[in-house]
Amino acid sequence: MTQRRLTERQRERIQRLQEQRRERAGRRLDALDRAGLGPEQMGLIIAHHGQTSIVETDDRRLYRCVARQNLGRLACGDRVIWQASGAEEGVIVALGERRSLLARPDAGGQARPVAANLDAVVVVLAPEPTHSEDLIDRYLVAIAAIGVPGLLVLNKLDLLDAAALAVLHQQLEPYRRIGYPLLLTSSHTAHGLDELRAGLRDRVSLLVGQSGVGKSSLIKALLPDREIRIQALSALTGQGVHTTTTSMLYHLPDGGDLIDTPGVRGFELGEISLDDLDRGFPDLAPYLGRCRFSDCRHEVEPGCAVRVAAAHGAIAPRRLGSYRRLRAALQAAPRGWN
Repeated sequence: MTQRRLTERQRERIQRLQEQRRERAGRRLDALDRAGLGPEQMGLIIAHHGQTSIVETDDRRLYRCVARQNLGRLACGDRVIWQASGAEEGVIVALGERRSLLARPDAGGQARPVAANLDAVVVVLAPEPTHSEDLIDRYLVAIAAIGVPGLLVLNKLDLLDAAALAVLHQQLEPYRRIGYPLLLTSSHTAHGLDELRAGLRDRVSLLVGQSGVGKSSLIKALLPDREIRIQALSALTGQGVHTTTTSMLYHLPDGGDLIDTPGVRGFELGEISLDDLDRGFPDLAPYLGRCRFSDCRHEVEPGCAVRVAAAHGAIAPRRLGSYRRLRAALQAAPRGWN
């Protein structure tokens, strides 16, 4: 897990740009305050991009909103208190309590929220592009750290013959063994979509995965009115809605909400604790803390219970290698452990 290193000059430039954006937003809010705002009301952020959030009311009306400077970074799925400043515009004045938040580092190394108030995270894989097991492990560590269940979805099943499917099953078996369900789907043939709908029902779920794994096709299959929803958001913003760069929340027909995020090539963990890392590797958990040395790195140290378990087949060697790489990268990060 290689984290991008920035020079001090680059960090200062990013910070200046962020401060300038906050100042501009503050001047706009001052002008709105002078013009007067409507009464406070609750809302749900269903799309967030830059300084603008699309807030949905309880009766499904949409408002384009800016946020007060002291609220920090907002995310798709946040519950907020806001006030109308026009027919389709408003100001977010307070952030509701979050029951969970998935975040990742931005270009400056600061935590950027991905989605809030999640009940589950769905990691979508596909035979093409070839899935990265290290990427899966990073997602599962982040999911375990926020305390929500994860689900693996192997999409594009129609591209696999029996032999290729058997190989993928073998590669993904370590995740099934530690309790992560694996669902096989194809948006082309509709295979597995009923099971996926059942898994998403009455939950707020986040859909993540590499670019090209077919997330958009799955969402189209799950949401027959998706294009109508996107057109409504585009009309509100006047700038179009780019689903490849903007996280969006959709209401599922059978109940529950689904948050779609842009496809990624990688997912950096940022600063997490050693306990968080350990929670993301439940297959190692029974052996962690049983080594001869309390600071064992589970590499070459004598009396390592983790390596003994791997040698006896209780831990997949690839998973142990992934744990070592993540632990070493996090310990080497400039700010160290949380």
